[in-house]
Amino acid sequence: MQLKYPSALASFEQIANLAKGKRIALFLDYDGTLSPIVENPDNALMSDVMRSAVKKVAKYFPTAIISGRSRDKVYEFVGLTELYYAGSHGMDIVGPVRHSTSDDHPNCIESTDMQGNEVNLFQPAREFLPMIDEVFSSLVKSTEAIKGATVENNKFCVSVHYRNVDEDKWKAVWECVEDVIKKYPRLRLTLGRKVLEIRPTINWDKGKALVFLLESLGLSNCDDVLPIYVGDDRTDEDAFKILRERNCGYGILVSKSPKESNAFYSLRDPSEVMEFLKSLVMWKKSSAQ
Repeated sequence: MQLKYPSALASFEQIANLAKGKRIALFLDYDGTLSPIVENPDNALMSDVMRSAVKKVAKYFPTAIISGRSRDKVYEFVGLTELYYAGSHGMDIVGPVRHSTSDDHPNCIESTDMQGNEVNLFQPAREFLPMIDEVFSSLVKSTEAIKGATVENNKFCVSVHYRNVDEDKWKAVWECVEDVIKKYPRLRLTLGRKVLEIRPTINWDKGKALVFLLESLGLSNCDDVLPIYVGDDRTDEDAFKILRERNCGYGILVSKSPKESNAFYSLRDPSEVMEFLKSLVMWKKSSAQ
């Protein structure tokens, strides 16, 4: 792992050299990146010290959280108004209005947040909402007899968690999901860490969300921008791949064990992610002086 994807902490000087004269844009997954993976997904709380580290880094760099969870749920966990939030694998994006307007993207809606600040909402899969609600209700019913299975409505996708299900019942969970999804040809099944996710078949993922956010922020010029994306899940690979293909920015995989990835660097766990964020702030402060 370390040979293929060197530690982003050990390689920090190298990353800082590559960032000289460029603006860093930071993209972070939530579960397993900013918070530890836990048995009950509702308890995936981020620590106060991590929140403080994210708040500080967002003061110096445009920062977005891109998660498979619903945008409202991630905002509830994080609670920082200065960030961009992309929920449901980027199918539900909100951030303060900057460069992008409703005219640029037909799925943008100008709105206001709870504080009355103007925000841009981007929802490329709005028409799927009633269908997702139906699937959620069906799956809650069909999995209720399977001990440990939980179904989460992430607004634009439904997540069926089987982390707490006995292994001999995993097949039963799969069968419930496949039985429901076969009635919905416009939805597809994707896999995460001990989770099955049902989402719209539109051509949209965390990689597309990353590109959309860079464009919205006026940061799509590779010559003077260095995007950094930190994530731990299979769904983050779409974003790592975009950065690798464009030869523009770096994916950082959060994982203790070796795995195939399109990332350039690695960090072992959320505590190392926090150290990396602190290092970015210290570097920015010292280079400003």
